[in-house]
Amino acid sequence: MSLTKIKVRYAETDAMAIVHHANYYIYFEVAREDLIKEFGISYREIEESGLMMPLVETQCRYMDAAKYDDDLIVEASIDEITSIKVKIKYIVRREVDNKILAKGSTLQTFVDSKTFKIISLEKTNIDVWNKFTGK
Repeated sequence: MSLTKIKVRYAETDAMAIVHHANYYIYFEVAREDLIKEFGISYREIEESGLMMPLVETQCRYMDAAKYDDDLIVEASIDEITSIKVKIKYIVRREVDNKILAKGSTLQTFVDSKTFKIISLEKTNIDVWNKFTGK
């Protein structure tokens, strides 16, 4: 699990002075990168090893509004992992009161960066597989 701090910028808000819903997916991406670093690898290293992790599904449930200048904490953790896909879940909280503002998830598959075909990470890149699974 990783915890990512994000400060809501004015440009991320809409006419109602709340964070536009699409920005939560950007927050998820920042948190996902931090989570992957917790496993001792970066997106850049994953891509340099010939892999990519495209999104195949996203979901977000909005529970309360984040506003300009709020300090947010985005918790990211692996919900499920197989040799061909990883599902990551997210919880977005406002730091000052720890109120949950949104919950979501992303599903990504592992693909060969040249052919863009789904691969078994365990069979094709055991080093990255072991980092993700803690082996």
